[in-house]
Amino acid sequence: MQIFKTIQEMRAACSLAKGGGQRLGLVPTMGALHEGHLSLVRTAKAQCDAVAASIFVNPTQFGPNEDFAKYPRSFERDCEILEQEAVDLLFAPAVEEMYPQGMTTWVTVEGLSDKLCGKARPGHFRGVTTVVAKLFQIVQPDAGFFGQKDAAQLAIIRRMVRDLNFAVEIVACPVVREPDGLAMSSRNAYLDPQQRRAAPVLYRSLLKIQEVFKRGEHRADKLIDSGKQTITEEHSVRLDYLEIVDPDTLDHADEISKTTLVAIAGYLGSTRLIDNIHLSTE
Repeated sequence: MQIFKTIQEMRAACSLAKGGGQRLGLVPTMGALHEGHLSLVRTAKAQCDAVAASIFVNPTQFGPNEDFAKYPRSFERDCEILEQEAVDLLFAPAVEEMYPQGMTTWVTVEGLSDKLCGKARPGHFRGVTTVVAKLFQIVQPDAGFFGQKDAAQLAIIRRMVRDLNFAVEIVACPVVREPDGLAMSSRNAYLDPQQRRAAPVLYRSLLKIQEVFKRGEHRADKLIDSGKQTITEEHSVRLDYLEIVDPDTLDHADEISKTTLVAIAGYLGSTRLIDNIHLSTE
């Protein structure tokens, strides 16, 4: 695996990797890799001739009171893991490389970036879309691989790609879970033992909604009530949101029709976790 720190070197290596019509996949990460990330890498390996990954803890998607300074960093371990997974190229730039002094240009997807996680984290998705747009420009991938766990991010990146005519296919990969159902996340490392035991209630609430839906209830408010009831089983969990929305626009849905996204976010102490499932009448 070749590791590059500068945009110029990474761009040249990616151009070479795409030579002769080779299909190049990109897996953007912030490091602290787990099986969720590796599922993206393996999907990319299966669908592409060459795979590039990035490790960059992006400061612009963290708010002033969020966890940028303590976000888990394990670069050497991550490199070993990516090497074992036969990733071809790794881009690991410094903050100054991605955000040179005097930079004033930002990418914002209006109308979507203030929904779901965007409500609690103003400016978060502006940071996400800006850095992903920069990575797409540097790597020029044929396909980008993103986890379904970050459903709002996925919808926003898809809209950005459509609106700005990026020549990249966005591939969504399923949520990867721990044996007890907790969605894998780098932030799970923040949980103390008691919080870790409580955390799967987020997924249990989604499963309760799914169960009630399968029994014939399609009204969003009734489904949300059933999920919130499950959340009350764990007093240490503070619900941020539990919403049923259109998966593409993130607009509130009054009733389940076609494919609909059920998204949840909650706090255990200061750690914020997210999860989601899809319901469908089709």
